[in-house]
Amino acid sequence: MTPYPTTKVTVWDAATGQTLAEHVDPDDITRALAAVGVTYERWATGVLPATANADDVLAAYAPDVARLKADHGFTTADVIRVGPRQADREALRAKFLEEHTHADPEVRFFVEGMGLFVLHPPADAAGDRVVGLHAVSGDLVSVPAGLRHWFDMGAHPRFCAIRLFTDPAGWVAQYTGDRIADRFPRLETVEPA
Repeated sequence: MTPYPTTKVTVWDAATGQTLAEHVDPDDITRALAAVGVTYERWATGVLPATANADDVLAAYAPDVARLKADHGFTTADVIRVGPRQADREALRAKFLEEHTHADPEVRFFVEGMGLFVLHPPADAAGDRVVGLHAVSGDLVSVPAGLRHWFDMGAHPRFCAIRLFTDPAGWVAQYTGDRIADRFPRLETVEPA
């Protein structure tokens, strides 16, 4: 049994959608993501009250957030929380589901809940592939600037994440116009058992 049984990486062939590999072991997950330039860490999570606001969340993880800011030059951190009853959840899901890049790294720490990051690195000797990270509470992921990707929070989202930015403007996407995300599984279909 792995210590984080619900974190999972799936590697697909970009052209056919065929599953090439699946990883649930934390070391294998770290290696698979590093192979496409993505940094992955596990952080200990604490129990926050349901009434915790963004300031409470940031205070609970202040030492880790400060370390990342110092190590990587991030200037701001914020909290995104999306729930199944949130009025704009469908619009948010649609926005994040389009393949895009950022001028900044995309850094997320999942305080609670889960989501699916799907990465589309440039083709190389390993071929043209798509890598999905089913991220859960305690997962920190850092997608490098310029890496094509999308994010699925699911039809009934429930997550809270800390986001770090070097650009004070925060989350700014450059959409690729490629509809590749439409050809790959959504969060509901890749959740580990």
